Amino acid sequence: MQSSLLLAGVIVCWVSFSRRFVGLAAGFGAGALVAAVAFDLIPEADTLGTWELTLGMAAGVAIFLLGDRLVSRRFAKRGDGEAMGIVVGSVVDGVPESVILGIQIATGNPLGAAFVAAVWVSNIPQAIAPSADLAASGWSAGRLARLWSLVVLACGAAAGIGYLVTEWTGAATGAWMAAIAAGGLLAMLTDSLIPFAYERAKDLAGVATVLGFCLALGGS
Repeated sequence: MQSSLLLAGVIVCWVSFSRRFVGLAAGFGAGALVAAVAFDLIPEADTLGTWELTLGMAAGVAIFLLGDRLVSRRFAKRGDGEAMGIVVGSVVDGVPESVILGIQIATGNPLGAAFVAAVWVSNIPQAIAPSADLAASGWSAGRLARLWSLVVLACGAAAGIGYLVTEWTGAATGAWMAAIAAGGLLAMLTDSLIPFAYERAKDLAGVATVLGFCLALGGS
């Protein structure tokens, strides 16, 4: 489900995208992720009470902010901190989402094909946006491939863990993972992806965001 991150993350080394296109792609991805939070992750967490949901989302925010702070310290001097913040958001989104997928497969209730397709497609602009900036700052195709491969492998491992824990315990649910992913995603959208989109596409970023939201809503 996360393989499109790798494909989109390296294509920027061979296909040149304008600054405005990258902003539009980021806006489209932001809209799709807003729809994912509202119509997929929050409903998945509906078994939690209000305070539990709040705690889970707060944990997601903390995980994102910690990860973003760590990568910013390492990459900010080279101008890569903003792009790497979006990559961190992909991890905070993809890992809990993959745990949920593993749980649902184990319980015989896998995600629908429409949702999987929507996530696969929405990952493309989410990966193109930071990768285009990283490539422009000198990252090679091999380095980008290693970066996104780590993200994809982490998501695959998370899906396997979700499946195994559910098989062993028979009691695992994806509610807490959904809450964590929702909180982390909202923080990433506010701090990284939406400002990134507006800086590059200006007012048209809002149009792309609405389009991404509507298309993702149709796949939910």
